[in-house]
Amino acid sequence: MAMAELSTPQTTSPFLNSSSRLRLSSKLHLSNHFRQLLLPPLHTTTPNSKISCSVSQNSQAPVAVQENGLVKTKKECYGVFCLTYDLKAEEETRTWKKLINIAVSGAAGMISNHLLFKLASGEVFGPDQPIALKLLGSERSIQALEGVAMELEDSLFPLLREVDIGTDPNEVFQDVEWAILIGAKPRGPGMERADLLDINGQIFAEQGKALNKAASPNVKVLVVGNPCNTNALICLKNAPNIPAKNFHALTRLDENRAKCQLALKAGVFYDKVSNMTIWGNHSTTQVPDFLNARINGLPVKEVITDHKWLEEGFTESVQKRGGLLIQKWGRSSAASTAVSIVDAIKSLVTPTPEGDWFSSGVYTDGNPYGIEEGLVFSMPCRSKGDGDYELVKDVEIDDYLRKRIAKSEAELLAEKRCVAHLTGEGIAYCDLGPVDTMLPGEV
Repeated sequence: MAMAELSTPQTTSPFLNSSSRLRLSSKLHLSNHFRQLLLPPLHTTTPNSKISCSVSQNSQAPVAVQENGLVKTKKECYGVFCLTYDLKAEEETRTWKKLINIAVSGAAGMISNHLLFKLASGEVFGPDQPIALKLLGSERSIQALEGVAMELEDSLFPLLREVDIGTDPNEVFQDVEWAILIGAKPRGPGMERADLLDINGQIFAEQGKALNKAASPNVKVLVVGNPCNTNALICLKNAPNIPAKNFHALTRLDENRAKCQLALKAGVFYDKVSNMTIWGNHSTTQVPDFLNARINGLPVKEVITDHKWLEEGFTESVQKRGGLLIQKWGRSSAASTAVSIVDAIKSLVTPTPEGDWFSSGVYTDGNPYGIEEGLVFSMPCRSKGDGDYELVKDVEIDDYLRKRIAKSEAELLAEKRCVAHLTGEGIAYCDLGPVDTMLPGEV
């Protein structure tokens, strides 16, 4: 689908001279279908040509331009995101950071419906960080994406300077510094986990190639679409120019749920729970680690003396939380997933509190725990707030924990064999076994 890049001229402030003005273009990309409802028809171009429309700063008249041998006409644009802004008109903008580009796939879905407004508000990257949102959808969802852009427009977020929408990841991922990959095919009734791995694996292989080609070379990638660990592995294997360490699979919702369950059992507020690790796969083989977790600075096993509950009921309560929520509310945990995405990103852009850590599914090469290399495995991490992280070395792993970790490791190795054709590692062979390890609530 051809997309239109639209912009309008800057309105001159009567209080500033021309030398004191600083332009920051803000754009809204609209599909041809939507643009045709609002604008006169453009001059004819070839079907696959990209249409770039804007208005000369000093003139409202359409201007013909030549691009790649094609004559295109610049038109007046639609929407607030195609306006230009005078950043020196307000005192606060003088201290703003350089704009960053953030891509979100599955941008018309329920998780994104909660997430995008948190990103635009400054809650994630800070009150002085302007952003551009690059929203990736499908041909079926393009009209919904236009509606999302309209809602963002109506919300009057001063930090949101650009919104682009599109269906081609090679275009949407251009120069992005953060990519949040939510879009994935949900698992339907009767669908085997192997089938889901293959179907979604193809999506993430394509997106990995697009990131490798178009994104910033140090882009940070957070994979949310399930099965997220193996999808992240597929994505990074198809993006050899991007450091493997930059890819994350979201296990923060599991961590948040584990903290909540420990707090409920101990009768404390959940901010008293720290050092919570989720080991392994985002599946029923995941290992919520109560051995290293702390409550009010004390080991969990000293605060919660019901060790049978810790070894059995605790893990089950974390795993089944999503399914229970659906039973109660009739819908999946989109809002809390969006919050966990925010938490995961903030853990990378904010220094980790002294002595604490967070969980993220990251590449296992060079890990200090003896876990097989070449996997994306949830492990404890710390960050200096620069977007990077290091693995925590000072954790205790006893025989009970080691056995549980090994089970999740074996599952991820089996998943890796199942998608070998998508990671460039030979012919795929699926031996996932008869047990369904999909988390309840994700079917």
